[in-house]
Amino acid sequence: MKRKIEYKDAPREIEQSLSVGERVMDFLPPPEQLVEKVEKEKITIALSKRNVDFFKKAAAKEGVGYQVMINSLLDSYVERYS
Repeated sequence: MKRKIEYKDAPREIEQSLSVGERVMDFLPPPEQLVEKVEKEKITIALSKRNVDFFKKAAAKEGVGYQVMINSLLDSYVERYS
């Protein structure tokens, strides 16, 4: 016998649809809307080996590029002090 799955935190309209066995429409955005389109500018910058090693190790652990992590850190700094 299958166990009944309970959706306790679902939004009301989804909860109602599930309770009567209706199909729930896809509410996720398409992939092209998930990609943040930010203008980039290529530069040359010299960073300490210690900093680069840190970000490469952290990025590998998280499964992202180290430049993405550095850019995210800079975005946070700019947001904070702008």
